[in-house]
Formats: sequence, C-alpha cells, structure tokens
Amino acid sequence: MAAACDRQKSYADKRRKPLEFQVGDKVLLKFWPWKGVIRFGKRDKLNTRYIGPFEILKQIGPVAYQLNLPAELDGVHNVFHVSNLKKCLSDETLVIPQDEIQVDEQLRFVEELLEIMDREVKQLKQSRIPFVRVRWNSKRGPEFM
Repeated sequence: MAAACDRQKSYADKRRKPLEFQVGDKVLLKFWPWKGVIRFGKRDKLNTRYIGPFEILKQIGPVAYQLNLPAELDGVHNVFHVSNLKKCLSDETLVIPQDEIQVDEQLRFVEELLEIMDREVKQLKQSRIPFVRVRWNSKRGPEFM
C-alpha cells in the first residue's frame, strides 16, 4: 500500500509546480467560494472564472496572501490561499482608460471611419467572402482593422 502511495505521489509531484508571489505582484482571484454570497449576474456556464487584477499587500505564511481588494468587495476577507490565485500576465501599457472609450446609449463603440484602405474577396467553393480594410479614428491615433 505504501509503495502505491509513493508511486502516485511521484506522479503528482512531476506535474505540480509551487506557486510563489512577491509583494506588489498583480494576481487574479478565483471567485468560486463566493457563488452564494456575491452574484455577478450571469449563469454558471458564462461566469468568469477569475476576477481582478488585485495587488498583493503581504505574504501571510507560506501559502496565504493578503490582497488589496476594492471597496465593493469589503464584505470578503482579504486573505486567500495560493491555490485561489493566478498570476496576472497583462501588459500595463495596453490598458485603455475608460475616459478614452466612447459608447452610445446602446453600449456600442463610437468611432469614425476615416477611409477604406483595401478591399478583397475570398473565394470559397460555393461562396464569396468580402474583406474590407478600414482606418478608424480613435483617441489613441488612427488604427487599421
């Protein structure tokens, strides 16, 4: 019995990687413990798995971290096990501030068409798909799409 247990442990240890974070890192938080407490407005299948990013304030023990949670989550304790955290790999330079985004009353993006750059038609066996390359006017500069 002990040999089988050791064999299974060695299989699990090959795939297991220790998670360690530093103070100041940005992490995503798995929110499954809050399913009955906080409702995010979607059904189970469409729920997001992780929320955040949140900053790590300090490490409490070898596997617990204290996070800087926003005011809307003040009813949730801010210390979490390392298994509920995932490193956030986002690039801060790609984040668009909300004041730069213009939306109308139906929550659609408002952008101006500057020019049509190119047109192309892809021919499949029984159908044709038109492609149009467009330059949009945005606050961050003209973009191609």
